[in-house]
Amino acid sequence: MLSVSNLTVSIGPQARPVDIVSDVSFSIAPGEILGLVGESGCGKSMTSLAVMGLLPHPGPRIRSGRVEIDGADVTGLEPWQRVEAGRARMAMIFQEPMTSLNPVRRIGDQIAEAVRVYERLHAAATRERARELLELVRIPDADLQLSAYPHQLSGGMRQRVMIAMALASRPQLLIADEPTTALDVTVQYQILGLLRELSARLSMATLFITHDMGVVAQLADRVAVMYAGCIVETASASALFRHPAHPYTRALMDCMPVRGIRGQSLRTIPGQAPQPGTILVGCAFAPRCPNAREICRTTAPPRLDVGISHEALCVFPVTGEAAA
Repeated sequence: MLSVSNLTVSIGPQARPVDIVSDVSFSIAPGEILGLVGESGCGKSMTSLAVMGLLPHPGPRIRSGRVEIDGADVTGLEPWQRVEAGRARMAMIFQEPMTSLNPVRRIGDQIAEAVRVYERLHAAATRERARELLELVRIPDADLQLSAYPHQLSGGMRQRVMIAMALASRPQLLIADEPTTALDVTVQYQILGLLRELSARLSMATLFITHDMGVVAQLADRVAVMYAGCIVETASASALFRHPAHPYTRALMDCMPVRGIRGQSLRTIPGQAPQPGTILVGCAFAPRCPNAREICRTTAPPRLDVGISHEALCVFPVTGEAAA
């Protein structure tokens, strides 16, 4: 349903571009959930905005690569051109619903506006469709909530409203950009379960962006790990958590707290991710990698097959099982 090939997003002048997303490739099948994981600032959200055609102007631009939705190239199309061409069956859930919803408009009006973009319905039918969408995302008393303002709803309810608005276009592709970050654990679990159910029921390809490996373990079918604008490892979720091959992936997992172990400090990854344009040769993770050798700093790392549909961008991939 979604195919991204060698996508590079750059900033700066045409003569001296600085790549902030570099040579990224991945695909998502109908009904599949791909988790895109990495530290803040590694290029996850910029990749999603490039896929959606929502890169800010002036500013970042797609320098090379292709974005295909259901086999159609939409790389150079503006969002309104995608709507006119009938290639706009994609939607995005943003990170903070309180800043994404209009605080002075009722929930029902905002969902109805999203419905009208894709379906020519009269007012009564539009409101009925909005009510159906609220019921689809399990909001109780849907008729009553249509008249509510965003500040009258909890964080979890507002996030469900954002999901309902995204589903108004009957999307083939849903991009969720850290939609559970501001929610407590119980509500987060409910939202993740809802997304998995909707993806399967609607045969909807889903790109789920997060920095939380625990969320990836609960939700994703496959995982792409991103660092410094590059995808450094891709695998099925089960293979990745059983055998993380890239040192960065292993380091992310080591940072996760382990239940039942007391008196130990949480592990961290030393140093900082590099600024765009500062790593010109070699592996971007080498300055922080405990396994790095001289070749890592002077030679671009190869993309190695380390298992069935399991790739790692590393000269010396990690061997052995992950810690329990």
